[in-house]
Amino acid sequence: MHLMIVDDEIQIGTMLEKVLTRSGDIKVTYFDNPINALSRFRKGEYDGVLLDIMMPQKDGLSVLEEIKSKDPECIVIMMTAYSTLDKVLQSHKIGADHYVLKPFDSLANVEKKVRELVKKR
Repeated sequence: MHLMIVDDEIQIGTMLEKVLTRSGDIKVTYFDNPINALSRFRKGEYDGVLLDIMMPQKDGLSVLEEIKSKDPECIVIMMTAYSTLDKVLQSHKIGADHYVLKPFDSLANVEKKVRELVKKR
């Protein structure tokens, strides 16, 4: 399984990368800049994306839209510290498969949700 993580908070991105790769069956490519992530995103290369909603370089909702236009089957899990219902509803309308709140209640739960959603793909 190959995942892309896009989060401008480097501590969160590297922590997720460490947790998700520890079992050895998940490969992670982490980007702290959504513009760089989009330039490297190719259809079929990633099974899923963990994507922050609020980033200074580019809004996560517009990144989600571009990802889904390139690969509608890619699983996208939105991450947010700002659980505004409006953003969550917008993300689902665009095609997000799930969302998780930061700070994470449990990294094991994030990993479980990733595995569960990607397995359905």
